[in-house]
Amino acid sequence: MNLTIENILLVGSILLFISIIVGKTSYKFGVPTLLLFLIIGMLAGSDGIGGIRFDDPKLAQFIGIVSLNFILFSGGLDTNWNTVKPILREGFVLSTIGVLLTAVTLGTFVWFVTDFTIYESMLLGSIVSSTDAAAVFSILRSKSLALKNNLRPTLEMESGSNDPMAYVLTLAFLTLVINQDKDLASIIPMFLQQMAFGAIAGFGFGKLSKFIINKIKLDFEGLYPVLVIALMFITFSATDFVGGNGFLAIYICAVYLGNQDLIHKKTILKMYDGLAWLMQIVLFLTLGLLVFPSKIVPIFGIGMLISVFLILVARPVSVLLSLMFFKMKFRRRLYISWVGLRGAVPIVFATYPLLAGIDKADMIFNIVFFISVSSVIIQGTTLSVMAKWLNVALPNEEKKLNATDLLFADNPKALIKEIPVSANCYAADKKIVDLGFPKHAIIAMIRRDNQYITPNGSTIILDKDVLVVLADKQEAIDNVKECLNK
Repeated sequence: MNLTIENILLVGSILLFISIIVGKTSYKFGVPTLLLFLIIGMLAGSDGIGGIRFDDPKLAQFIGIVSLNFILFSGGLDTNWNTVKPILREGFVLSTIGVLLTAVTLGTFVWFVTDFTIYESMLLGSIVSSTDAAAVFSILRSKSLALKNNLRPTLEMESGSNDPMAYVLTLAFLTLVINQDKDLASIIPMFLQQMAFGAIAGFGFGKLSKFIINKIKLDFEGLYPVLVIALMFITFSATDFVGGNGFLAIYICAVYLGNQDLIHKKTILKMYDGLAWLMQIVLFLTLGLLVFPSKIVPIFGIGMLISVFLILVARPVSVLLSLMFFKMKFRRRLYISWVGLRGAVPIVFATYPLLAGIDKADMIFNIVFFISVSSVIIQGTTLSVMAKWLNVALPNEEKKLNATDLLFADNPKALIKEIPVSANCYAADKKIVDLGFPKHAIIAMIRRDNQYITPNGSTIILDKDVLVVLADKQEAIDNVKECLNK
């Protein structure tokens, strides 16, 4: 079947519907939804029962980049700075040095066991050097797997922030493959420029985005998420235009925004959560369509050899070396090394050699696809088993929602307090978003002139208002009073 303008919506919506239904059933068995979406795409492709012919790496790469923008930005918005801050150094080292060590270790092995050149081998290692956050946490959620200490935030930060490093390494070694006259030292300036410009632009656009979101006055609440989408793409594109790493920029920008007081923040977060899932499904289906299963079979042997080496040697070595200077129990290090799932991101990065037209591009793409699928099957289905075996999982009786989860789930035990506002109160004539309101409390309603109104971040608190505050504990109520009367 050839996709046309007339049938693309029908085919796309059917594939999307099937993916959602199949994804729902996968939770019962702990099978990563990523794998199922890929399989559905492959079955719908030219080698499958659907017979859809799709062989356009350029379009697939475009869809991949757009999807990764949403997925990384959504992950950044959901990152709690207070939770991540204690393990910031470990996460940073894993997402930079850990990725580099994985790429070099695996690249060296590929060089020994294949006829690839050293730069082609390092390119392959770089492409599969980052982990996939979507695959990791979809499994953790499906099994309700709670981990001890700060293990989950460590995995969250590494998975969410290591794609930029893998992207830079991929571009660097692809440049060396194309330009044989260049040496390794020639890519160092590009590497430093990408990371430095990306970090600076991400923080700068984060502050600018917060100012725009809170100061602009839009007539409809639904326009605020649209505004954030525009700011996200501006951040990515502008950073890429000046030679920085756009993926790093949007992740840092999102982390900053996710930990600030924003107007209609709850609406923005909910919409991005849905969009992130949509983009994951679209991305995985597209990559599944792009793959020809008949071309995977011939590389099964070498693909399995490389995949097993990555899982059992390259990833553990990179984690153990990266964390050698941190105080951490050995079993926790082993679990981090096991949670190294490869997903859609490496497959997207594998389209760059295809578009560059290098000699072994097809073989690299097929090996990368095989590594991603085998990693999800081997590691993805055993995360809960390994957590229990290494004794890093919390017992069932200790799995509790944190205070914030209880608060926003309308916990019946939450405290409700009415707090009047006077003319000399600090909060009078100020927007809620400008108050620096405590994280563990919300203004559920405002009683004004014998009427109740539902506030949002742009609501201005007036004299004689009565704030109906919902909090999870008395301490939060006390913090609210201090905030309102600075």
